[in-house]
Amino acid sequence: MTDPTPTLLHRTENNVSWITLNRPDAMNALTWDQRDRLIDLLAEATADPAVRAVVLTATGKGFCAGADLRGGPATGGNRIAGDIARMIRLGAQRLITAVLDCEKPVIAAVNGTAAGIGAHLALACDLVIAAEPAKFIEVFVRRGLVPDGAGAYLLPRLIGPQKAKELMFFGDALTAREAERLGLVNTVVPADELAETARAWAERLAQGPTRAIALTKQLVNASLDSDRATALAAEATAQEINMTTADANEGVASFVERRTPKYHGH
Repeated sequence: MTDPTPTLLHRTENNVSWITLNRPDAMNALTWDQRDRLIDLLAEATADPAVRAVVLTATGKGFCAGADLRGGPATGGNRIAGDIARMIRLGAQRLITAVLDCEKPVIAAVNGTAAGIGAHLALACDLVIAAEPAKFIEVFVRRGLVPDGAGAYLLPRLIGPQKAKELMFFGDALTAREAERLGLVNTVVPADELAETARAWAERLAQGPTRAIALTKQLVNASLDSDRATALAAEATAQEINMTTADANEGVASFVERRTPKYHGH
């Protein structure tokens, strides 16, 4: 299946939804239409039982240079109080939330520079694979701006407040290897191995127990904002729900019968 929109490509292959930003001449700066389509595709991945993993990547030398604000409220001449906050809530924040709330595991295959909202888009994903040339930049301070798109929410949870402040205060570029060392990236691979590595990871996830992975994602994400009692109660409830799935029954049966499980995603 191919998305007709040339600036955002989409196909589903071997139960993996591949979403590719395709504005290489603009370093894949996100337009409003791309953002909305991306949000829709993540919602469709959640609802479609044939989709069991998602890969988000891009063409050219850049993963995503941030938001393309041309023509949006941020550049208009007739703004009123509340316009910018509304734009951020309905735009960048809604996009990051769509990634975090997608019930299928989302892999970022970062081919090049990820700056601003582009960096946050990658870091909101469940797993991050970076090509060696990739860079991550908290570019907002260079423009005299506050980080948005959930940056001040995501970064402290990933690397702690002190390091997050350093990245956001200075706006220095992180190499892929530096990002891996900090824990922002799962693995770094040569550029020509990025797509194949992302494919191998995604197809492995797509063969797993989809509902158990979705519930695990929800538990881990919620635990960062929960006290211990709430987190443990959520864990018990998730396991209760998961034990009603066919995949959980298959997992237990395969263990007892000493064979490899065959999961079907439900």
